[in-house]
Amino acid sequence: MMQGKTIAFLVAPEGVEQVELTEPWKAVKQAGGTPRLISTAPGQIQAFNHLDKADTFAVDDTVDNVDVGSFDGLVLPGGVANPDFLRTVPQAVQFVRSFFDTGKPVASICHAPWTLVEADVVRGRTMTSWPSLQTDLRNAGATWVDQEVVVCTDGPNTLVTSRKPDDLKAFCQAATDAFG
Repeated sequence: MMQGKTIAFLVAPEGVEQVELTEPWKAVKQAGGTPRLISTAPGQIQAFNHLDKADTFAVDDTVDNVDVGSFDGLVLPGGVANPDFLRTVPQAVQFVRSFFDTGKPVASICHAPWTLVEADVVRGRTMTSWPSLQTDLRNAGATWVDQEVVVCTDGPNTLVTSRKPDDLKAFCQAATDAFG
């Protein structure tokens, strides 16, 4: 289904919710795709289980060294600190925006839509997120709904969003469908 497809996973050097990274990563691999871990710094990223440190993962490349043309889609895992950091890095925000500019699918879960708000790509989109982001998303022009997964095609690309780790099964299926 995803043979020959390469999917970027963009994360900050620390703060990503581990399960929101590892479960979509496994889903991409099981569907025949190639996941690549992209961050703002080389080396390792530190994942978290909510507020507790979890595992570390090797970075494949840095956001200032990659081009959207090398990827067929983008996953933005959550965690509170992860997207909050990414939205302060202009190269990360531009990398995210470039997936929308080129019409490539993006999948974002939990707190990750904060980076989408900063990239100014949610206007006119229907989406979900961790509930505390609903005001931010509405203020940025999105229609926020409380659903397990939302697949929005009312824009330049397919945008898949989910609320939380409990939604990962539906999120992973919708994301791999969009990427495939």
